[in-house]
Amino acid sequence: MKYIIDIDGTICSDTFGKYELAVPFINRIYKINQLYSQGHIIIYQTARGSTTSIDWRELTEKQLNDWGAKYHELRLGKLDGDFFVDNKGVHSDEFFKE
Repeated sequence: MKYIIDIDGTICSDTFGKYELAVPFINRIYKINQLYSQGHIIIYQTARGSTTSIDWRELTEKQLNDWGAKYHELRLGKLDGDFFVDNKGVHSDEFFKE
């Protein structure tokens, strides 16, 4: 399976644009790393920079590496929205529920 996973508020704290202050949710990263190890495709996609046109790739890649996040691809430029409606989506709190 291919998993498209948001970053802010999903695998780290939501810092509302102060991305350098993000704190990782290690237990969530661990769960995603398990999916990676099982052969699933992991793509992190983030809206970082979508409204400001600032390129956050270098910081985001460093954070993912520092946090030990395994992934196949990082995509920046996700649509900036508060609520996404889709036939496959799962809210992060539900996905990571113990």
